[in-house]
Amino acid sequence: MLLSYNLYSTVNFPTRIHNISIKTDNIFIDKVKYESYSIHPLVNGLSDHDVQIIIINNITVDEHINKTQSIKKFNKFSVSQFAVNLSYENWDNGFVEVDVNSVFNNFLNTYSRIFTPASCYRKYTVHIVTNPGLQQE
Repeated sequence: MLLSYNLYSTVNFPTRIHNISIKTDNIFIDKVKYESYSIHPLVNGLSDHDVQIIIINNITVDEHINKTQSIKKFNKFSVSQFAVNLSYENWDNGFVEVDVNSVFNNFLNTYSRIFTPASCYRKYTVHIVTNPGLQQE
């Protein structure tokens, strides 16, 4: 299935050796798009698996990117209002279904209906320069 998306395995070394068991974690990349890469293990002692570090050479990216993001803003009032609104909710109607998916969907709909007004979104635009050495003045 991964090959159908032109994704190929890059790790050819074990990332975990325990007793007689050898495991290999992997990183998949499009080897046609990223022809020049190197990969190597890093033993950091923080996990039972070694870290894989991949370095992809000659990546071309846009030099200037404008990105709009939305973040939720919370304050003491909005959190308090959310808690009050949750306390007034009658949760009995959400659990009358037999089907687990229906129960979850009822819960999620009720929760979302209360949560969404309690928070407000703020949009902002970030201008990212990905290669500062190539800026035009």
